[in-house]
Amino acid sequence: MPMFSFKNVYVRFIQSHGMARHFRSLAIWDAFRREAQPHEMSDQLSQRLVAAAHTAPESLLASLGTQLSGLSAERANLIRREVGPNEVGHEKPMPWWLHLWHCYRNPFNLLLTLLAAVSYATNDLRAAVVIGAMVLLSTVMRFVQETRSNKAADELKAMVSNKATVMRRDLAEEAAAEAREFFEIQLHTKPAHQEEVPIRELVPGDIVVLSAGDMIPADLRVLSAKDLFVSQAAMTGESLPVEKFALPRQPSNNALELENLLFMGTNVVSGAGLAVVLETGGRTFFGALAQRVTATDRAPTAFQTGVNRVSWLLIRFMVVMSPLVLLLNGFTKGDWVEAALFALSIAVGLTPEMLPMIVTSTLAKGAVVLSRKRVIVKRLDAIQNFGAMNVLCTDKTGTLTQDKIFLERHTDIHGNKSEEVLSLAYLNSHYQTGLKNLLDVAVLEHAEVHRSLDIAANYKKVDEIPFDFQRRRMSVVVSERDDHHELICKGALEEVLAVCTRIREDGQDMPLTPERLADIKQRTAALNEQGLRVVAVAMKEEPPHRQAYSVADESNMTLMGYVAFLDPPKESTEPALTALKAHGIEVKILTGDNELVTAKICREVGLEQRGVVLGSQIEAMSDSELSEIAVKYNVFAKLSPAQKERIVRSLKAAGNVVGFMGDGINDAPALRAADIGISVDSAVDIAKEAADIILLEKSLMVLEEGVIEGRRTFANMLKYIKMTASSNFGNVFSVLIASAFLPFLPMLPLQLLVQNLLYDISQVAIPFDNVDAELLTQPQRWNPDDIGRFMVWFGPVSSLFDIATYLLMWFVFSANTPEHQTLFQSGWFVEGLLSQTLIVHMIRTRKIPFLQSRAAWPLLGMTLAVMAMGVFMVMGPFSHYFKLQALPPVFFVYLAGILMAYIALTQAMKSFYAKRYGWQ
Repeated sequence: MPMFSFKNVYVRFIQSHGMARHFRSLAIWDAFRREAQPHEMSDQLSQRLVAAAHTAPESLLASLGTQLSGLSAERANLIRREVGPNEVGHEKPMPWWLHLWHCYRNPFNLLLTLLAAVSYATNDLRAAVVIGAMVLLSTVMRFVQETRSNKAADELKAMVSNKATVMRRDLAEEAAAEAREFFEIQLHTKPAHQEEVPIRELVPGDIVVLSAGDMIPADLRVLSAKDLFVSQAAMTGESLPVEKFALPRQPSNNALELENLLFMGTNVVSGAGLAVVLETGGRTFFGALAQRVTATDRAPTAFQTGVNRVSWLLIRFMVVMSPLVLLLNGFTKGDWVEAALFALSIAVGLTPEMLPMIVTSTLAKGAVVLSRKRVIVKRLDAIQNFGAMNVLCTDKTGTLTQDKIFLERHTDIHGNKSEEVLSLAYLNSHYQTGLKNLLDVAVLEHAEVHRSLDIAANYKKVDEIPFDFQRRRMSVVVSERDDHHELICKGALEEVLAVCTRIREDGQDMPLTPERLADIKQRTAALNEQGLRVVAVAMKEEPPHRQAYSVADESNMTLMGYVAFLDPPKESTEPALTALKAHGIEVKILTGDNELVTAKICREVGLEQRGVVLGSQIEAMSDSELSEIAVKYNVFAKLSPAQKERIVRSLKAAGNVVGFMGDGINDAPALRAADIGISVDSAVDIAKEAADIILLEKSLMVLEEGVIEGRRTFANMLKYIKMTASSNFGNVFSVLIASAFLPFLPMLPLQLLVQNLLYDISQVAIPFDNVDAELLTQPQRWNPDDIGRFMVWFGPVSSLFDIATYLLMWFVFSANTPEHQTLFQSGWFVEGLLSQTLIVHMIRTRKIPFLQSRAAWPLLGMTLAVMAMGVFMVMGPFSHYFKLQALPPVFFVYLAGILMAYIALTQAMKSFYAKRYGWQ
């Protein structure tokens, strides 16, 4: 049969049978893909991967419609049309118009927009313009700052490898394979070849060739492996590479623990292997986590919840008070239109319309400060959450530790430091061929050994017995000055002990008796409990005449000692943890690494452990049980991504403001669930997308600086809210009293709006104000009840002096008839503005203002400027424009006395209030 005609037959054949058979096998594999919800996906995916890991390779390949020689390009294209490209969905950037809407929508902005519309409808254009300008300014400032921050964060996203090496069969070879199976004929075809293809083009069934430095491009099942070590730190948090094999060595129902499965997003450290693609794109473990992160809306943070609660508290107060003012003035004055305008002005005055702008400018100022400290703020709200955070959850690898393997100890069999053991280990690592693994790199960093041994002059390599996964050891043979050969073996303890018959003890070779063997195992177990990875070193001398050695020569050896490795803590970790604790922040460790290594690191950085909880224990807990455990304990090890997320949510449900710091794929769900997600510029993309803040330096010391800046930001925002809420409450209380007794309005709507605008302008400098040191020592929280209580306590204080001003104007200056109402209104305008503006210096601190605590120069300057402007509006040539008139000079003598009495009483009330309720 001519080849071209057979190809035509085969094309029709695979269309009717071959691909149909392939897709029937895929249909079982894909069943859950069309039905499972995102939150179910990880569990079902794990079950499928576990099943694939335990399936015989021949059966697995058959179910995927592939062979060891791979797929043809044509078949891969057909499969890709069915399953889609090998791409993981990222969080889509928000359209600019939707981002603008998110910056605009909050209770105050919506209310102010309504008030501006009502003002415009009632022909009060000045009020409409002023209110509209405030809303526009706060929205645009937030939009511009967040856009800049997100752009900077996007530029940090690391580029990843975009090619994979796969086995590709010629279409004719595939046809021959089908013919052999169905027609039992033999055809001569070209063998399969290796081909580099874009990672996005991989499909289930592709055979991938792996080598050192490769990124794992999908979820794979290992078919063959030689010294294949994979770094899974991004997925599991394990600091050391994991060796992978063709068959699982330990049974497990956890896919991440199986030695013959590889996961997208991890990378090959050393060795080589062949693997079949099981899952691609969004169906991988990485993809399932990405869907979990990007498919659900971010829960409201503690900051957003707090601001909204405070906003609605003040809005409810306004909704109650404004109708009272309307009814009281309408019935007593008879002019319902004027009463309605006055009530509207009261509504505007009661609304802290500058709050959105003050909040945004304060957060933006904090973002600028943090940017100078190598911190990129993606979401402005996260700065305040820094200040409110009282629990910080962090991974271990690279955060507490240096994320680099170091040679911690080199000892003899009794645990005493031994330079001889280090020298032997160095020779073994120096002369071995192939890519050095991380342990060899750590040994070779001891360059002083190279110099002391004078390797070039004294040694030369004779032979090498390479590492393999069955022996789990490797040996080199070196000639020392041509006197003799030394066979130096280094590897896993059990495997090295298996070829040793003697031990080196005090310079003498002694038999390896059962008693000595038990002692060795006890000592190495103690090292393991300290979180160290122990590698045994053995050697024996041979005559100098041999040139070739084999595995059989690894026998009758002498155990010399051990080299032990550790991922050590950063120098900055312990002082950073101490500083965080001093600032009222509890640090909890959430890691995928094992409990022994984690406990060791915790001891070294001075983190007191209140017990260690494992992921397997958490899996069996209910949410209520986990909530208690999450609060009680502070170290959690061998966690899955879902378990990290559960712990974060449990801590939040217990009333904590939770931060989470992580950089791996396995950290993304927890980053999303936390009040403040913190990642680093070297993190995987999905972690950076889920984070609120990105550190350009992975250090807890940077976090401490962020916490201080967050608390400073919160304290300044709270100043404005407290002052505005109490002052406005006092003003409305004063208006109600004046409306009941005066035959005219105590202040015209225009005057009230201008007074309120001037007061708000004086507060623009609050973001730049100083903050007392004691306000930075503990987490700051939004407490609407405290603000309501503060408003009720301090509002009537200002009303007392408003009433004193009424009496002054009524009885001393005879402003007690409608003909003299302008004089009355001018007096109250000046007193009200000056008392409101000065009170910021009283309420901004618990201490005595100007003496024990001074405001920053911008705030002092703005206070003086607004006070001068208010007096000028009354005493200057434009007073008639605002329907005001000049006041007698003697008024200012009385005014000074009123203001001094106001300051004194406020200071006394402040001390009493702080003792009873505390001062935030």
